Amino acid sequence: MRALVQRVTTATVTIGDAVSAAIDGGLAVLVGFTHTDTPADAAWMATKIAGLRVFNDDQGKMNLDLAATGGAILVVSQFTLYGDASAGRRPSFVAAARPETAIPLYELFIADLRATGLTVATGTFGADMKVALTNDGPVTLMLEYPPA
Repeated sequence: MRALVQRVTTATVTIGDAVSAAIDGGLAVLVGFTHTDTPADAAWMATKIAGLRVFNDDQGKMNLDLAATGGAILVVSQFTLYGDASAGRRPSFVAAARPETAIPLYELFIADLRATGLTVATGTFGADMKVALTNDGPVTLMLEYPPA
């Protein structure tokens, strides 16, 4: 399981001509799944992201987590996190989980994040989405479980 986590001041998902999800400050999380991922992996990742201390305290140090700031999370499914472009010019996505595996894990991941008490907005799995965000810092982290 991979998650690209970005600290943001704003983030939106647009499908067609309509904004389907938006947050004002917090974390934008692009999440992808591979064939061997499990519900336990999704729970681990949700706990990890919810507890990340990537927000500044009064001294400007990254000591605060999302709950301390009152921010939200925008989660977007992103199978291309498992793209492999090491050979040739066209990426291969064979390492990305098929929808029948990825959708339940995506839904569990979102439920696990919501269970922490955080506000969670989402994209739509498999939709053609336009994601817009303002990265704050910039702060961007790539998380993987199990660790490579």
